Amino acid sequence: MTVKDQAENAEAPVSPFRRLAIEAGPLVVFFIANSAYDIMIGTAAFMVATAISLAVSLKVERRVPLMPLISSLFVLAFGGLTLALDDELFIKLKPTVVNLFFASALLGGLLTGRVFLKHLMGGILQLDDTGWRILSWRWTAFFVFLAILNEIVWRNFSTDTWVSFKVFGIMPISLVFGLLQVPVIQKHQLPEPPSEPKEDG
Repeated sequence: MTVKDQAENAEAPVSPFRRLAIEAGPLVVFFIANSAYDIMIGTAAFMVATAISLAVSLKVERRVPLMPLISSLFVLAFGGLTLALDDELFIKLKPTVVNLFFASALLGGLLTGRVFLKHLMGGILQLDDTGWRILSWRWTAFFVFLAILNEIVWRNFSTDTWVSFKVFGIMPISLVFGLLQVPVIQKHQLPEPPSEPKEDG
């Protein structure tokens, strides 16, 4: 296979805005369906939209990044329990469980000398080992924070408020947290390898 063929078959980078749209789309559908109907219809719509987002991600990127894949599996599992048992508790617990799952995975990796964040980030960043460890500790703490925050909101506020908070609270908080990591990323980012010379013809 020539260098040109390899370039054509390589995964095309996806812009952060497109990635955000793919991942946030199901949440927006969840919010709209819950507002128009109820939490059960919203959950069903959330599950369908999540499955569609996985298909779109596979078509656009030729793969599904590990982190969205795991989150989607939790949505389908807890959404299925919600509908099967007619109990909204399960879909409300999903963010707590999935965030604690990611926090436990990252912490377990750090304690055993492995950095799972490289896989969770889907190959988006190229950092040195120190940078990955710093980000891993920070994301571990952030996932625990999100789990606690979800517990506070769903236990003390209405279902509609909780759904709204998932869209208009968690997303902005996560974006702000991600932006706060930029200095660490810039400091520990590895230089890009030199590009291969183009072949004539």
